[in-house]
Amino acid sequence: MTLRAVFDCMVFLQGAARPAGPARACLRLAEAGKVTLCISASILAEVRDVLTRPKTQARFPLLTPAWVEELLQGIVGKSLAIQHVPAAFALERDPKDEPYINLAIAAAAKFLVTRDKDLLNLMSDSDFCQRYPALSILDPVAFLKAVASDEAEGSP
Repeated sequence: MTLRAVFDCMVFLQGAARPAGPARACLRLAEAGKVTLCISASILAEVRDVLTRPKTQARFPLLTPAWVEELLQGIVGKSLAIQHVPAAFALERDPKDEPYINLAIAAAAKFLVTRDKDLLNLMSDSDFCQRYPALSILDPVAFLKAVASDEAEGSP
């Protein structure tokens, strides 16, 4: 079984917009089957919304509607879709981040990949770490290192 991961919306945006960046390298790991990317309908809808906004597409000309649709179809084809995501965790300081945490919990993901400080700071919260000891919340660079380390050790 491959490692399961949840990517937040900004990882998808940065991965789509910057071909040479670490977020794109995260997407490539999922495309190559080295990690199992977990998605839900609500997260996919948010990613589609953000990537197809006129302001986003003006800033990143690579993100044409056709290219975005191709990217999203590729993500869907290579991902594990979780149909039912219970609200297991509430993040009062930023409720918009809850779908990512709850998806990671429901999917039994090892990683939640984000650059969001509210999410990253949960790794300093002893209560959160005690409740969800198997979940690591990492930025894209740290995630790439963690996956490389797991591969080197031969971990499943």
